[in-house]
Amino acid sequence: MSDTAIKAVKKRPAAASVSALMALLLGYLLFWPVPFDPMVGPVRAANPAGTGVFAKNNKLAAADMLATGTGPEAVAFDAQGRLYSGLTNGDIIRLADDGTKQVLANTGGRPLGLKFDAVGNLVIADAKKGLIAMARNGTLSTLATHHNGERMKFVDDLAIAKDGKIYFSDASARHEYGHDILEVFEFRPSGRLMVFDPQSDAVDVLLDNLYFANGVALSAQEDFVLVNETYGHRVVRYWLRGPEAGTSDVFVDNMPAYLDNITDAPDGGFWLAGVAPRTDALDALVSRPFARKVVWRLMQLTGANPAEMHSYAIKLSAQGAPLTSLEDDSGHIYMMTSVIEHDGKLYLGSLINDAVGVIDAP
Repeated sequence: MSDTAIKAVKKRPAAASVSALMALLLGYLLFWPVPFDPMVGPVRAANPAGTGVFAKNNKLAAADMLATGTGPEAVAFDAQGRLYSGLTNGDIIRLADDGTKQVLANTGGRPLGLKFDAVGNLVIADAKKGLIAMARNGTLSTLATHHNGERMKFVDDLAIAKDGKIYFSDASARHEYGHDILEVFEFRPSGRLMVFDPQSDAVDVLLDNLYFANGVALSAQEDFVLVNETYGHRVVRYWLRGPEAGTSDVFVDNMPAYLDNITDAPDGGFWLAGVAPRTDALDALVSRPFARKVVWRLMQLTGANPAEMHSYAIKLSAQGAPLTSLEDDSGHIYMMTSVIEHDGKLYLGSLINDAVGVIDAP
């Protein structure tokens, strides 16, 4: 046998191994089971990022940072003007004027939305523990964990009306906290806007089938309540009073980001927090369930994450018109989950940062 023939024979096993590996990889990407059941999502309008009100800027990069610990998702202020937040490890903290941190309680879950009620209790939307309240002495009590005998999987944010009713979101009826990335690949809406009445302890559903129900806010007149749809890039309004009471409509649509919390502003408008930007690649996947399965499998192989470190603080008028957009893609303010206007400043919460950002309100 010639040298050339010998070399050819030696190459065949290597080539066969490469082919087998390629076949295995292709089979994995196309057929391996995934932990979600995708469906075709809603048609998207063109992403408005970089246009009009959403002209690119990095204004949030100028924010000062108040050290808190990891994951200060939301911020609330008590009657004395002291800042409170909830962290990834379950801690409820308060910051003194000098920045000293005091741990007041631990929920044993993941505190997300925070609001003070009329008597000074801190009401907490905890993704794992449900709707709970912390008294001034740090004692925790459970308000609501179930609806119609079923545990709420992902209590997310809340707003408290003057009559004491607590409007809150249950982000998903399918996926619990820590598995919410599955929502963007599944596009099977199951989020809910709910209300808890402390007089009767009743929990009722106002809206369901939402694309990840997130932030909740009341209008200044409390004639409607808003809820963000993170994966719908919009805010939905539910009318509480007036001729449309009991019905819903879209308050603002086609935002350039994945929306997290919404908070009322002193002038009657609202602040939206965009935790990450929409991208052309993810928008293109909305109508392609099979492609989302392939991308998910590829992510599992590579450890890639589709979320970009680019945050938005968007000001809306009382009628839902976008007025101002502040951004940061520098990595200074990232995975931003809440924007709270207080005494002329914006306080910026984060899902994974270790500080609350502070910047002058525009």
